[in-house]
Amino acid sequence: MAENTELSTTDTVVAEGTSHEAAEMAGTQAGIEHHAEPLLLGVAPPVAVVSASMLVLLAIMVWKGLPKMISGGLDSKIAEIKAQLEEAKILRTEAEALRKEYADKIAGAEKDAAALIEHARHEAETIVAKAQADTTDVIARREKMAQDKIGAVERAAVTELRQQAAAAAAAAASGLIRANHSAGADKALVDQAIAGI
Repeated sequence: MAENTELSTTDTVVAEGTSHEAAEMAGTQAGIEHHAEPLLLGVAPPVAVVSASMLVLLAIMVWKGLPKMISGGLDSKIAEIKAQLEEAKILRTEAEALRKEYADKIAGAEKDAAALIEHARHEAETIVAKAQADTTDVIARREKMAQDKIGAVERAAVTELRQQAAAAAAAAASGLIRANHSAGADKALVDQAIAGI
């Protein structure tokens, strides 16, 4: 195996040597054989032809107004960009005005809300005070009405008791008079009463 490796290395070196020699021989032969450079119509070299065609192309572009078209296109693009910038400035101004307007509206709404809350609080206090006063008045009237009813019931009860007592006393007196006095005794009492007048 080692012998095969040595042989292949030797073959490679020999092959490289022969290829270098072949290249040197070709170079020497090329030096002997000189190739002619191509010419346009036998007069102009390729560099001159390319340069001339570029000059002709540039001349045609200038003659047809390509620089004016390019500058006109650029000018129109610049004008369009300027118009967009102006429109953006106007839109920004309008947006700032709207923002300020809404900020003012928000501030006004907060003030209005605070005023409404204060007004509602004042009205609630007024309603509570009126309700307390009305409640006190209603309680006082109801107490007076109750006292008047109690007084009326007491008077009616006293009157009824008096009537019952008077009726009972009259009945008792009538019973006592009947039991204790006779007609002759009544006559003596009547005579005595008449004499006293």
